[in-house]
Amino acid sequence: MIARFIAGLTALPQVWLLPFALAGLALGRIFPFGPSPPMRGGGLFLVALALGLMLWAALTMRAARTTVMPGRRPEHLVTNGPFRFSRNPIYLGDLIGLAGLMLALDAPAGLLVVPGFALLLEHRFIRQEEAVIAAAFGPAYEDYRSRVRRWI
Repeated sequence: MIARFIAGLTALPQVWLLPFALAGLALGRIFPFGPSPPMRGGGLFLVALALGLMLWAALTMRAARTTVMPGRRPEHLVTNGPFRFSRNPIYLGDLIGLAGLMLALDAPAGLLVVPGFALLLEHRFIRQEEAVIAAAFGPAYEDYRSRVRRWI
């Protein structure tokens, strides 16, 4: 039962954000650059931007009556809202939020973990989701995929 609970948690991309954030904070403490109020303000702006992007994407998916849960087959191909600019706006929001958090917490060295988190998202979640979407929506998804980049 505990193993199933843990497996369920690790199926959520945002759960993976925590260890990357902690690793970034550790790097920030090991390699401090000193306090920088503009950096903090910029970081808070990025966190707010990320949350807004993720909310916009989730509301767009909800309006389309499709799932926002990773690993589940979507009912509809969503290509409007933030999906006009990115095939993965929620994951993009995760990355922007992680970068913003590192800056807001005065841990700019922690920005080094952001590309690693992007790789994890791509290999653990995005590739599988894209295969499911391609199988479900065929040529419509291929057309969308040819017009809209994975990230931005």
